Amino acid sequence: MDAAVKDRIHQSFNAQSMMQTLGAELAGIAEGQVTIKAPILPGSLQQQGFGHAGLTFAIGDSAAGYAALTGIPLEMEVVTAEIKINLLAPARGDYLLAKGRVLKSGRRLVVVAADVYAVTNDRDVPIAVLQGTMMPVAR
Repeated sequence: MDAAVKDRIHQSFNAQSMMQTLGAELAGIAEGQVTIKAPILPGSLQQQGFGHAGLTFAIGDSAAGYAALTGIPLEMEVVTAEIKINLLAPARGDYLLAKGRVLKSGRRLVVVAADVYAVTNDRDVPIAVLQGTMMPVAR
């Protein structure tokens, strides 16, 4: 994978104050795939003590969006046109791992998906699946 693409993704990710607030970090970048890791912090909990669905959604959406960004021209960005989430299980664990991937890339739309896992002691429990559409836009 081109170093300029990886650099662009790192720069864009580092400019997202939301990801900084959540303590998220890039955990992997490959062609058509991006992984984001985020701790389940006290400020990211819902009322029953699990990781909030907003945390799950935010890192899933970003992982899917950055996966789309790996395959478009350097002068373009992407924005989420629509995205859906199915929550499968409570977010209980040490951290969450969102694995975004491209399902189909076109000139005007990129169909993406992400799987989000709660990880404890190297045990991954699937907690959500997302599917959506990213739209390439000029920088």
